[in-house]
Amino acid sequence: MRSLLFVPGDRADRFDKAVASGADALILDLEDSVASERKPLAREAVAAFLTRSRSLTVYVRINPLGSMADEDLNAIVANKPDGIVLPKAEGAPSVRDLDVRLEAFGDTRALVLPIATETPRAVFALGSYIKAHRLAGLTWGAEDLPTAIGASASRDEVGRFTPPYEVLRSLTLFAAHAANVPAIETVYPDIKDLQGLKAYAQRGRRDGFSGMMAIHPSQVPVINAAFSASDAEIALAHRVVAAFAAQPGTGAIQLLDRPHLLRSERLLAQTRKNDELS
Repeated sequence: MRSLLFVPGDRADRFDKAVASGADALILDLEDSVASERKPLAREAVAAFLTRSRSLTVYVRINPLGSMADEDLNAIVANKPDGIVLPKAEGAPSVRDLDVRLEAFGDTRALVLPIATETPRAVFALGSYIKAHRLAGLTWGAEDLPTAIGASASRDEVGRFTPPYEVLRSLTLFAAHAANVPAIETVYPDIKDLQGLKAYAQRGRRDGFSGMMAIHPSQVPVINAAFSASDAEIALAHRVVAAFAAQPGTGAIQLLDRPHLLRSERLLAQTRKNDELS
């Protein structure tokens, strides 16, 4: 999944536009973007959408475990969402808790995408995801944690993450790869700054993230392009794979070694998946 587009669950009028955005997945939101008094309406709208035939993956972000999560699950699980985005997750125990709740509502198939850095306790549980089941990936966020610890902001005066939150980003990246699931980059909040988004998404792919969350349809094409290999990268990967295929058993060829081969094979495999999604 290169792009995962958030859509407020109480804005059914935006659902079709989101589907047409080109996003690889939608995240229908029942949490932060929906006011408390509108959550019943949002549950009804999301449940109705889930009954429609789907051409893309649909996740639902529920409210945190211990708040209104069961009301959310009760409303949507029968209509088989592809996955659940779990806010305020605190490691594998939170995923196990959600797994039990999903099974109680009759679901054994939905995947789980935890937002893994929204509480102080969550930071110290990142390594435990290696033991979790149902994981679709790991993502992170830097909006809730500053409030939890009394920080004034997570970004500096030019919009860059401050060092504590860069650490969170890195830890989530490595936690995802340790658990052998995709690392999903957090949102870029300035929907008008598409050049800044492009640079941020390209940095994410460079660092090892495989996709990114979006908060507006206009961000989706930029994210998809950033997390797709260029023609030059694909051509180079084919040459590397062909060079090793011509000399089987060779550990290194000129300036190329096995890590180059593995990266090339991974890039070509991901490109094939992206083509299937397009």
